[in-house]
Amino acid sequence: MGFKGGFGGGFNMQSLMQQAKKMQEDMQKAQEELETEVVEASVGGGMVSICMNGKKEIKSVKIKPEAVDPEDIEMLEDLLVAGFNEASAKADELASQKMPQGLNGLM
Repeated sequence: MGFKGGFGGGFNMQSLMQQAKKMQEDMQKAQEELETEVVEASVGGGMVSICMNGKKEIKSVKIKPEAVDPEDIEMLEDLLVAGFNEASAKADELASQKMPQGLNGLM
């Protein structure tokens, strides 16, 4: 009734370590791609455009001059909020496509 070799029962530590290393490499590659890929959200008929990378870092904000009405700043604020939210949703979608299967919820 001796206990040989640690865990026994078909547990292969080397195989597990190789899988973990590959998963780590896939994750790193996906994160690098997310940093360089950019999504764009345009709202208000193109009045406001927001570019964001897959890591949710804002890369640019473009506002058409006609969106800037000193009498209605609230409209511009609403367009900015909508643009940021749409860009964020697109970045989330990009991340879910890029992340290795099974890791989507870990970012």
